[in-house]
Amino acid sequence: MKIEVLSLFPDFFDSFLASSMVARAISKSALTVESYDIRAHATNKHHQVDDYPYGGFAGMVGMIQPLWDALKARLQSGNAPVIYFSPQGRPLKQKILCDYALEPRVILICGHYKEIDQRFRRLGVSDEISIGDYVLSGGELAAEVFIDGVARLLPGVLSDIDSAKSDSFYGNSLGFPCYTRPPEFLKQGVPEVLLSGNHAKIDEWARAEAEKITRIRRPDLLPQGD
Repeated sequence: MKIEVLSLFPDFFDSFLASSMVARAISKSALTVESYDIRAHATNKHHQVDDYPYGGFAGMVGMIQPLWDALKARLQSGNAPVIYFSPQGRPLKQKILCDYALEPRVILICGHYKEIDQRFRRLGVSDEISIGDYVLSGGELAAEVFIDGVARLLPGVLSDIDSAKSDSFYGNSLGFPCYTRPPEFLKQGVPEVLLSGNHAKIDEWARAEAEKITRIRRPDLLPQGD
């Protein structure tokens, strides 16, 4: 999979791409990530990429021309889904990551300032995604969340893909509690069933615990009627 990121701060991604699961995906040739500077497409002598919004509103707005030209340069090699990260976008879910992990190529747009020109969103963006009900300074962190979430789903990246399938949100529930050595710490023990070796009972325990946590914390995830 190839991910191309358009940003005013392309160096923002350097350390991120060299760390953890994303670096592993890149090293296994399962993922390629390239970042491009939107400012390189500014046509004025000061390389200005923002301006005051029409209507007298507060804040600054990303200009359409640098964004449009930056996107056109990427689309010269072929069409691809174009994602813009915005608080107004649809909430990012595991299902969305799973769907995009099947795409051979995706382009990510990282806005900055108050907003970007609405005409670019209308003309150039195929999907708008939000990572939560809050506002960040720019879309770079959201892009990193997306890249990390997709990278771990690509073939050969995780040692055991079943690990991802038992994570929170893969189905209609949160994940179940996990334990490891030692069997007792500060008088806190491990549930006996996990030490029993009875895999049928262990699976039953895991499903019950996941459902219990989901009912308490995220009942909206459960199928209606449960």
